[in-house]
Amino acid sequence: MYFKSFTDSNLAQNAYLIGCQRTGEAVVIDAPREFDHILQAAKDEGLRVTAATDTHIHADYVSGARQLAVQHGVKLYLSDEGDENWKYSYTDGIDVELLKEGSTFSIGNIDFKVWHTPGHTPESVSFLLTDRGSGATSPMGIFTGDFVFVGDVGRPDLLEKAAGISGTADSGARDMYRSIQRFKELPDHLVVWPGHGAGSACGKSLGSVPISTVGYEKNFNWAFQIDDEEKFVEELLKDQPEAPAYFAEMKRLNRVGPTILQGEKVDTLTSASELEALASEEHVLVLDTRPAAVAGTDLMTGSINIPFNKSFANWAGWLVRYDEKLVVIVENSNQDALRKALQSIGFDNILAFADPSLLEGVGKEKYDTLSVEAFLEEMKDEDTFVLDVRNDEEWNRGHLDSAHHKFLGKLRTTELPEDKKLLVHCQSGVRSAIASSVLKARGFQTVKQMSGGYNAYTATRS
Repeated sequence: MYFKSFTDSNLAQNAYLIGCQRTGEAVVIDAPREFDHILQAAKDEGLRVTAATDTHIHADYVSGARQLAVQHGVKLYLSDEGDENWKYSYTDGIDVELLKEGSTFSIGNIDFKVWHTPGHTPESVSFLLTDRGSGATSPMGIFTGDFVFVGDVGRPDLLEKAAGISGTADSGARDMYRSIQRFKELPDHLVVWPGHGAGSACGKSLGSVPISTVGYEKNFNWAFQIDDEEKFVEELLKDQPEAPAYFAEMKRLNRVGPTILQGEKVDTLTSASELEALASEEHVLVLDTRPAAVAGTDLMTGSINIPFNKSFANWAGWLVRYDEKLVVIVENSNQDALRKALQSIGFDNILAFADPSLLEGVGKEKYDTLSVEAFLEEMKDEDTFVLDVRNDEEWNRGHLDSAHHKFLGKLRTTELPEDKKLLVHCQSGVRSAIASSVLKARGFQTVKQMSGGYNAYTATRS
């Protein structure tokens, strides 16, 4: 058997390529939208990808399953669990087998048995792998998707918080409790291959180790230590991170079927006048992806700055709207990676790229960055309004007495006083820089952020 995992560090998402070396067939589990590197890895091993499967309808990225089926003719194995709201509806015209609890399918001499493991979502399934090619008669491991992570389990509140389906958080938590009781019956030696690692918003305390075992999770995963259902439900739903705004759209896209990418090219602008002309069009957002230290004093009027790093996809998902067309300020060398990152969460509407050099000929805005001492001094002015843009958990651990909690992800639509000078901070200064660009794009005249954020503030008080 051939086995290789692939991790998208921007989304902390794991995909798996499993191949039977005797027959040359292979399957991709939880494929990302951009999968050419996975197909190349298969080809390098003398394998051909003949199948693909998803553990559930993903909420945090666009699945590549439909693209693989349409573009490469692979057979899909998809869950048929859950109610009518969680059925795949893009299966016409493609080779697909729908899976229920107890279903099995094989890729060459490798067998996969389906477990229905609801909790994160109603249709979630896990796959027990048995390698008959090596003579095995029992499973060696389980692909758990967003059911069991290293040190955590999938959050059950996304349908309610992101998709607006009332009451599903509690029922999902109870489903998760029952799924865990069943998981405990598995042999300790089984390898656990999860769908995500640390950095994903699909759980609250995911580990960064890429794999685990059933026995290890039984002993050390917090969710396996609570034997009372009511206590488990309370603990699972407590302190879950904010559900990113784009998750509802991802659920919809992956259920109805994402657009098939055709290799379309994105134009690169060649002049400041072109950039300004596009930026003036209706429903166009200029997205500046330069480092905040550069962009903060050099913002194109109306643009927002989300630096292109590992957090880019998350904050783009929060702050960019799906009805907006994008003009992206990005170095030429990063254009392809940037396009892939946006398309991985369904932003296909990229009008053009613009090299940062074009900003020399456009209208500019800036915000100020203050030391902790200068920030605190500014707070004494009655005309200031202090924004803390951290998440709920950080705010609850401690905050400035005069601060107003305004989470970054909702800042483009948050109601704010128009006659105040805005003072912004986060935990370390990274998110407050993004927030400051959003506030400048909204037209606020005076915006100042705290260098080093709340960490720097607490350091001065110790």
